[in-house]
Amino acid sequence: MIWKRSAVLRFYSVCGLLLQGSQGQFPLTQNVTVVEGGTAILTCRVDQNDNTSLQWSNPAQQTLYFDDKKALRDNRIELVRASWHELSISVSDVSLSDEGQYTCSLFTMPVKTSKAYLTVLGVPEKPQISGFSSPVMEGDLMQLTCKTSGSKPAADIRWFKNDKEIKDVKYLKEEDANRKTFTVSSTLDFRVDRSDDGVTVICRVDHESLNATPQVAMQVLEIHYTPSVKIIPSTPFPQEGQPLILTCESKGKPLPEPVLWTKDGGELPDPDRMVVSGRELNILFLNKTDNGTYRCEATNTIGQSSAEYVLIVHDVPNTLLPTTIIPSLTTATVTTTVAITTSPTTSATASSIRDPNALAGQTGPDHALIGGIVAVVVFVTLCSIFLLGRYLARHKGTYLTNEAKGAEDAPDADTAIINAEGSQVNAEEKKEYFI
Repeated sequence: MIWKRSAVLRFYSVCGLLLQGSQGQFPLTQNVTVVEGGTAILTCRVDQNDNTSLQWSNPAQQTLYFDDKKALRDNRIELVRASWHELSISVSDVSLSDEGQYTCSLFTMPVKTSKAYLTVLGVPEKPQISGFSSPVMEGDLMQLTCKTSGSKPAADIRWFKNDKEIKDVKYLKEEDANRKTFTVSSTLDFRVDRSDDGVTVICRVDHESLNATPQVAMQVLEIHYTPSVKIIPSTPFPQEGQPLILTCESKGKPLPEPVLWTKDGGELPDPDRMVVSGRELNILFLNKTDNGTYRCEATNTIGQSSAEYVLIVHDVPNTLLPTTIIPSLTTATVTTTVAITTSPTTSATASSIRDPNALAGQTGPDHALIGGIVAVVVFVTLCSIFLLGRYLARHKGTYLTNEAKGAEDAPDADTAIINAEGSQVNAEEKKEYFI
């Protein structure tokens, strides 16, 4: 009896130790998120395990692995690691149908379990932009729609124009037929102008399955518009005698045809001097007759536009040196010769030297003021020459000295001088007069 009582006590003691040890054994798992088509790793760990078996089962409660033994024939499911402390399996090529709650079981008394939820992300398809028809006329309303399907959860769509995000858009989310994924669309409305020509509009799809690499769709806009015209002169201060080039800068889509140049509403008056080359008007030598309004017209299939340029030809600036008028210098020289001979000869010569040099002023072509100054200078010079000649003419003649008057009857020079003082009345005097 004593032996039987001792055996029973030993049995209950062992059972108590086993129960106490099993209470410290708990399987540990973690939720897993994987992109559709990827591979999921399911891991179950037990820190304290006394050789108790571990098992993985799927959401349908089908056993996948029992310890290191494969229970379900599915080539996508493989054993990663099996030990008394860990049981890890992999599921490759994951599909949306694999999503659900997986169970790890520890076969203690009682059985202990841990749940791990497998989330499968649906990858959105490449977005598509619709609604654009080329070309679009300036001022038209454009409506673009970007659409993507197959995302789980629903993807986010954002619009950009020239890398600047557009916020005012419409957003629509619809559930797909499989009731797992979503189709998302977004609509962008705006009125176009010529600045939108060549601009790239981008539709960007953001989703957690894309690993920070969004999917994009791009659309380059083509806008047709009437030409814009501007005339650019080669010099801001056109002067007489200089060349001038007027450039007609025209922009439009389609590209404008060759431009048309007119002056004051009519054709160019001097084709030989006004040469049109492409979009340029080349005036070879400017003069006052070129003053006027020049017009450049550009035309394309959308419309016509023009610009005007008012040409004012300025005088050439003259730097005139101070002009000094040098008066004509006239020298009158009177020479008297006294000869004491038996036949006295007296000669008197009066000579007049004229040096009328007129300094001609500089004249500019077609310059009325300079011409007037030159005329006044010439007139004053001619008057000076005329008055000087008249003065010389009135004082021209032959004159005898006192010595010459008494020299005929005097035997010597002293007597001739004495006789000349008393005989001034009787002396013969010769004079010439010019009227």
